[in-house]
Amino acid sequence: MRRRQQDGFESSLITRTGDRHKVILRRISHRLLVPGLTGEVIFVRYCVEPASSRVRNLGVRMSARHLMIVALLSAVTPLPAAEEEEDGPWAGKATLGFLATSGNTENSTLNSSFEISYKAERWQHLFEAAAINASENNVTTAEAYDIGWKSERDLSEHNFVFGRLNWRKDQFSGYDTQFSQSAGYGRHLIDTAVHKFNAEIGVGARQSQLIDGSMEDETILRAGLSYRWKLAENAEFRQDFVLESGAENTYRESATSLSATLIGNFALVASYTVKNNSVVPALTEKTDTYTAVSLEYTF
Repeated sequence: MRRRQQDGFESSLITRTGDRHKVILRRISHRLLVPGLTGEVIFVRYCVEPASSRVRNLGVRMSARHLMIVALLSAVTPLPAAEEEEDGPWAGKATLGFLATSGNTENSTLNSSFEISYKAERWQHLFEAAAINASENNVTTAEAYDIGWKSERDLSEHNFVFGRLNWRKDQFSGYDTQFSQSAGYGRHLIDTAVHKFNAEIGVGARQSQLIDGSMEDETILRAGLSYRWKLAENAEFRQDFVLESGAENTYRESATSLSATLIGNFALVASYTVKNNSVVPALTEKTDTYTAVSLEYTF
């Protein structure tokens, strides 16, 4: 236990023991800081002293050396709680999932994704990448890659503007690559601790290369919805929807996921993704679906 500096106040009360005898009752207070205890212990000392040397000559010997009343008050004054550490400007997550089967058929599926964001005052920047690969009997049945960048600037508490770049490659979608650039307006429709719902709309351009080698260059209208529902302290539901509509093709993507924290920064994520192109080459399916169970690490 160590002593904090003295509280700084000393009170005196003059009392009479007769017409000629005066004594002074002094109250001196100290605050003590006890390690391991959230608070302060107040130590109060009372002492009675003669008011003058004349009283001592009359035989009233009530000096501090002869009379002291010491009281330890069992009151603990709470100290301000330590402030929680603020989140830094950087945040991110990485996911990895793998499934393999063997026997009559040999199947393997690998999916991974990475996301990192930086937020400073009104600006927020996001980079994300994802990959999926599946094979059956050593024949590739799915191979897709996504890379995206988004910059967002808040105009007010609920309104923001954004700019996006998105690049996609999926050799089984009918399109070898699709690269889009868009900018627009967004709004935080719901922003609470439990529910978050954002909407975006904008315009831009898209360049696409089909698997037959032909090219498409078109203006697009882009719309997006993003919903987050915190089911519990360690569980979250997410739903994202993207629409890119042009004169040649309309691209739609829906991603649904449910995550549950396992321990620390690790979580188990089950996801279902649907990708659709309205116009594709002959003998090509318009819709691709991906179901995955992954381990996610947040930082």
